[in-house]
Amino acid sequence: MPYLNAPQPHVLLIDDSIVDLRLLLELMSAHKIRVSVAMEGRDGVNKALVQLPDLILLDVCMPGTDGLAVCRLLKASERTRDIPVIFLSVATDVEQRITGLTLGAVDYINKPFDPKEVLTRVSIHLNIARRLRAPAMSAIGGTDDSLEPTTPKPDHALVLAAVAELRKAMDAPPSPEQLAHMLGTNEKRLTRAFQAHFAMPVQAWLREERFVQARALLTTTSVPVATIAQNLGYSNQGNFTRAFRERFGCTPRDLRHSVMETEATNPR
Repeated sequence: MPYLNAPQPHVLLIDDSIVDLRLLLELMSAHKIRVSVAMEGRDGVNKALVQLPDLILLDVCMPGTDGLAVCRLLKASERTRDIPVIFLSVATDVEQRITGLTLGAVDYINKPFDPKEVLTRVSIHLNIARRLRAPAMSAIGGTDDSLEPTTPKPDHALVLAAVAELRKAMDAPPSPEQLAHMLGTNEKRLTRAFQAHFAMPVQAWLREERFVQARALLTTTSVPVATIAQNLGYSNQGNFTRAFRERFGCTPRDLRHSVMETEATNPR
């Protein structure tokens, strides 16, 4: 498949079927695709907002928040609206398919699914999404994140690759030694490169990046604090709250409440 030569893609599976999830997990893992799982619609939305996967496979028929509602929520958010969504459905109703496509889904896959079809469709849409992202990133010179290396220095490509790998696994990042091995270098060189670009070692950069992402999620989404903590690699919400207070002088809930009050006082 074409995407196997690209950086490891991340696919979020939102499905309440344990059987289907197991099959998809085995299929994706065998083809070097990183996978996250949500078995309920609202949890899937929260994970998408936090993790920003490259693609979402979404079951249409789920109890509670169904797939169509999930798609509406994803496309309503600036953070997730450009993530391609492929619906999984046992239904063959044309109207349902039209509704899903109108909401912004890029494709449909029938259940029970054929593994080759799943891989082919996932590959196609991952490659399309990657091609669409490249011109946009080139036009703005990368992200506007303060922790993004923008000035060319020795080992610039190494740092870019390391940052990309760390951001893909904020909940369970590789150690500096493991990261260096993944990138075909050694820990000493990786540390030296981070010091040159960010004036801090890898672990310090990771800590600051977590704060950057936490602050963005708290001020622009309604994702529960516990979910944010879990997906940013904190062992529990208490540890996250303690670290956040030490860094910013307020708790995550205080920050969110302050933003809500400001928006209520000064509506757009």
